[in-house]
Amino acid sequence: MVAPAGSNGVVKTQAQFLEKKVEAFRQTLERHRGQRQLVILQDFPDPDALSGAWAYQLIAQQYDIHCDIVYAGALSHQENIALVKLTGLPVQRFPVETAKNKNLSIYDGCALIDNQGTTSGLTQLVLSAGIPITAVIDHHSLQADLKPEFLDIRPSTRATATIFTHYLQAGLLKLDSSIADHVKCATALMHGLRSDTGGMRLAQEDDFLAAAYLSRFYDAQLLSAVLQASRSKRVMDVIERSLHNRIVQNNFSIAGVGYLRYDDRDAIPQAADFLLTEENVHTAVVYGIVHDEDEELEVVTGSLRTDKITLDPDEFIKEAFGQDAHGRFFGGGRSQAGGFEIPMGFLSGCNENKDYAKMKWEVFDAQIKQKLLRLVSPKDDLIQTE
Repeated sequence: MVAPAGSNGVVKTQAQFLEKKVEAFRQTLERHRGQRQLVILQDFPDPDALSGAWAYQLIAQQYDIHCDIVYAGALSHQENIALVKLTGLPVQRFPVETAKNKNLSIYDGCALIDNQGTTSGLTQLVLSAGIPITAVIDHHSLQADLKPEFLDIRPSTRATATIFTHYLQAGLLKLDSSIADHVKCATALMHGLRSDTGGMRLAQEDDFLAAAYLSRFYDAQLLSAVLQASRSKRVMDVIERSLHNRIVQNNFSIAGVGYLRYDDRDAIPQAADFLLTEENVHTAVVYGIVHDEDEELEVVTGSLRTDKITLDPDEFIKEAFGQDAHGRFFGGGRSQAGGFEIPMGFLSGCNENKDYAKMKWEVFDAQIKQKLLRLVSPKDDLIQTE
């Protein structure tokens, strides 16, 4: 029988769960003492992923495990760039084409942090190279059946940074204010935590407890410097496009922003955040075709933001866009936020022909709107254009 909420039974059960997770993580690291691992982030890592990966690296160092933190895409959000530069966060871009030509046999395992492999182009490549998954640590709903050696997925937790802060509190790494990397990592974790909780507006008890612990070690001035990073002109242009192209129906704001350079991909979630501030809008979805000019690769990329408590972004996106031929969902989410990526495959490239590029965008734009509006207003085909 489950004890009532707030009772000693529930508290004890939760404490036991957390204690078991910490011990299982400790034992996993001990089994891999002295090895070398890849820490894989989503292609466009956010502060929560970056800070969690750094914490993983520092914890793993206690077991003589050397970790390389990598991502295949780009850092394009101005705050992410500032975070990496100002803290010296040890992350490196690792494009898929580069990885294909690299000797991956030097790695004994890999860890997926703040993702489950569905948002990283490196995952399948690493698995194909025979590298086992040592750990998956994430706060999103279950996305894939990867069967790692250690699994810690907590959908009820608002940030992966909160999970890693719990590991620190449990003694897997004792933070020391006299050690520069510890202070900078604590600052990164605080940024990741506040970023994924909407500036703590969506934070729950465990997030506040994590923030209270980090407050003993983080550098407030350094965090302020990261948060003061300004928006680039290209980001402002994408926000302007989203305002011009948006349609509003049943309190949903939906906007296609056309083609974006690969390095500007993070303008999409920023535009979604901006559209959500409009009066009488509780959910915003912004999407575009992100293209890599060097490799002629294109992918439809979108972000969802919502203030509606009863809307589950993970369920909404999965129902809207479904799965690929291998059973992998095109997207998913967490509380009040989500995203999706749909590869264009054979239709990628050839955008030097402007008429063809325009026609291609119009087809994808119409198809995405149709899939979204099927859920937004299934009995109403009318669209209110702003």
